[in-house]
Amino acid sequence: MSIRVLVVDDDAAVRDAVVQTLELADLDPLAAGSFVAAKDHITPDFDGVILSDMRMPGRDGFHLLQYALAQDRDLPVILLTGQGDIPTAVDAMAKGAFGFLEKPCAPADLLATVERGLKTRALVLENRRLRALVHSGDAAERMLFGQSELAHTLRARVRQLAAVETQVLVQGAPGTGVSKVAEVVHLCSPRSKAPFVKRASAGLEPDALREAFKEAQAGSLFIDEISQMPAATQMTLASALEGGLPCRLIAGSTQDLQAAVDNGLLNADLYYGIEMMPVRIPSLSERPEDIPVLFRHYVEQAAEQAGLSTPEISTDHLAALMAQDWPGNARSLMSAAMRFVLGMPEDMAEAAELGLSEQLARVERALLIAALGRQNGHASAAASALKLPRKTFYDKLARYGIRAEDYRR
Repeated sequence: MSIRVLVVDDDAAVRDAVVQTLELADLDPLAAGSFVAAKDHITPDFDGVILSDMRMPGRDGFHLLQYALAQDRDLPVILLTGQGDIPTAVDAMAKGAFGFLEKPCAPADLLATVERGLKTRALVLENRRLRALVHSGDAAERMLFGQSELAHTLRARVRQLAAVETQVLVQGAPGTGVSKVAEVVHLCSPRSKAPFVKRASAGLEPDALREAFKEAQAGSLFIDEISQMPAATQMTLASALEGGLPCRLIAGSTQDLQAAVDNGLLNADLYYGIEMMPVRIPSLSERPEDIPVLFRHYVEQAAEQAGLSTPEISTDHLAALMAQDWPGNARSLMSAAMRFVLGMPEDMAEAAELGLSEQLARVERALLIAALGRQNGHASAAASALKLPRKTFYDKLARYGIRAEDYRR
């Protein structure tokens, strides 16, 4: 369990009262009776706030503040003061303390200050993580968001294919970000410093394809919606694959390409030339647990683009988002984020009117479907992944009209 609040006070009764208040608010306190006892927990990667009494025997709260800021100048340190310590506390604020509270303080005031410190700390650490990713050069981690198992699997697959010098086929439902994943494959590959050229298949003539080969020399050529390419151009591309390309081909599609071959819309030789190294992008309906992560990112992005401050996103709002189907996937979620930033989240109205129980039911149904999708439709494995007894899991499937076999691939 992550320790979120380090409570330092030599008075056991006060310390225990503060710890109890924090625990009742579902926070994770760690109690220490002195600076010496707390010292080892004060590190640059500490992910919470420090709540310390100002007056303690030996090393006092002011010394703790100086030590904490020497470890990490962005560590939030909140000082608890008596009436006579207020001038000292004000001085400590000037020297970098996050805040101070006068004892005895009301639980509501304590929790409000602590929560503000936690949000500030979380933002600092997230910004550091993102900066580290930029410097690390890991485009998959930097550009493909999500903390679900499917998101981790997608990033791992992209890194794996990027290292292999062969053609890649990127597939996903509309709005999942096929072109973005294609670009990440390129950026993770040894060709990342060479050109990444994009072309739409519809209307692409053979001569334009040959010109694109030259433009992407030593780099990667991404051709979107490969099944929409004219027949003559498909023949040209299939022949070029056999003879060797001057660049890496990354094909993309939101369609069933095997069906396109069966229906005569896609050259079979071309299809078998590009489908050896596929990567499939999961839809949002398969990983609803990633919706809050993605929405927060899109809101920050939209706010920056609009030149507005980032609005706060409530837990209820995120729950309502998770209750929706999102057939347009990430693209629709981006649009919702922009409307949210602009103060017009009209697509939330229906979900918000459902009431808590129906919203929770939609979220539960989405999580059940996501688990089945991850486990290739195997109900026992999905129940185990969700830590549910099999009977409970099957009862829930029956309640929501979900058939496990529909999610076998």
